[in-house]
Amino acid sequence: MVRQPATARCHRGLTAIELMLGLVILGVLAVIAHPAYANYRERVRIAQAVIDIKGIESQIKNYALENRALPGTLSDVGRAGMLDPWGNPYQYTNLEAAKGKGSARKNKNLVPINSDFDLYSSGKDGASASALTAKASRDDIVRASDGRFVGLAADYDP
Repeated sequence: MVRQPATARCHRGLTAIELMLGLVILGVLAVIAHPAYANYRERVRIAQAVIDIKGIESQIKNYALENRALPGTLSDVGRAGMLDPWGNPYQYTNLEAAKGKGSARKNKNLVPINSDFDLYSSGKDGASASALTAKASRDDIVRASDGRFVGLAADYDP
């Protein structure tokens, strides 16, 4: 039997320091990747809400063509209880049937952003206010300018 010198022996495993270094590297990568992934997921939710609002808007306009009036609620177009990507119901207000402009969503000049109907998601925080400049409304996904804009309230600039 031939003996190998002590310096020529093979290493048969990882040392504790090598394992800890590997875990530290994985931890750093996870810390870097998590915010980017969370941001990506939020953008996907916003995009889904925009698609949903455009679809509901299309159904509302078809209803209005067939019935010569806007629906009173989302249940009239079969969308009662439809939830946005954050789990909150979509909000609809028929401005033609509403008395006054108090219930209408408003821009920074407190002018209603739509003349026919308001349709929006209350966004990530689930809270909303009439004025788009209110902190609770900045993350809302809104339909504005009578449908020419659908997106984040923070991005709307008439």
